[in-house]
Amino acid sequence: MKKLLFPLLAACLLLAGCSGLPAAREMGDMALLRTLGVDPSPAGVAVTGSTGPRAEGLQGEGEPALTLSADRESLSGACLAMQGQSDSYVFFGYVDQLLVGEELAKQGVRPVLDYFARDAELGLGAQLWLVRESTAREALSAGGEKGLDSRLETLQNDSEMGIANLTRTAGEVYTDLLELGSAYVPALSPAGEGGALLAERGYGILKGDTLAGFLEGDAAKGLELLAGGPSADILDVELSNGPVSVKITSARTQSGLEFRGDVPHKLKLTCNVEVRLSEYRERPEGGELEKLRAELESRERKRIEAALNRLQVWGTDCTGLGAEAGIFHPARWQAVRADWPEWFSRVPVEIQVEVKIL
Repeated sequence: MKKLLFPLLAACLLLAGCSGLPAAREMGDMALLRTLGVDPSPAGVAVTGSTGPRAEGLQGEGEPALTLSADRESLSGACLAMQGQSDSYVFFGYVDQLLVGEELAKQGVRPVLDYFARDAELGLGAQLWLVRESTAREALSAGGEKGLDSRLETLQNDSEMGIANLTRTAGEVYTDLLELGSAYVPALSPAGEGGALLAERGYGILKGDTLAGFLEGDAAKGLELLAGGPSADILDVELSNGPVSVKITSARTQSGLEFRGDVPHKLKLTCNVEVRLSEYRERPEGGELEKLRAELESRERKRIEAALNRLQVWGTDCTGLGAEAGIFHPARWQAVRADWPEWFSRVPVEIQVEVKIL
């Protein structure tokens, strides 16, 4: 509702001809960009924006998505150049999806996040996505007349329901980069005919503000366990009385840090996972139930290990395990905080997984 009220208020001000704003225009003359993509280009930066299908009463019933693009030396220059490509006033205050191409992530995303933080129309509340094996421009162009906003909104809503990858806002990633020195970003790649559909492809890990690598498969699931927000997952286990399927419903990982003197000695993780029996021939009881629990704890521990093995190699504690553990040793933590990425890459980790079967 807030997203809708702001452009409506802006439109009223435009119609009133308030000073300091563009010349008064009819509401139907406004192109409300919903998705913005950023890539590197020979000129400096390539910016692509899409309105998505334009709604009745705002921009005309049945009009296809409007896609604009410009390459300039700076983000602000590219955004200004896009104004001249449409008969409508291009309004950026409605952007709630931000796509960053893989090549730009390799160079650094900080300039993009800085721009979103400072621009009067944009903001850090937009959902941030990393486009793998393609560019943000190609992904937006493949959206055609329908645009990509509905697909990205579906992924966002599914994430909130626990049935898709964890989503991040630009502000969450920006904060993690400033406070933790690293961050994780949901990754997408083109799929379907002509790349018109974006499919989930794990998570991109940023160190500083550049791409360190990707986590997929079990490693991506392990990251979700560390972050405390697993996407819907079904695990199948073969027991003596038949196959059993369980659905993971929640996870919470707590961290503790042991010191020897003032030196970090061990990082201890306890992951509490709740699962629900979803399919079985005969409900497991007694020893079979304990066998099921042990198997689930082993699998989830291996997933966490798979994620940590990569994160420690990169020195990227992107879920804030050290910062959480440091709360209980504030003085010692402050002494190692600046060098924590290096400590994190070599401190032994002890992992304990406890599964509760509902």
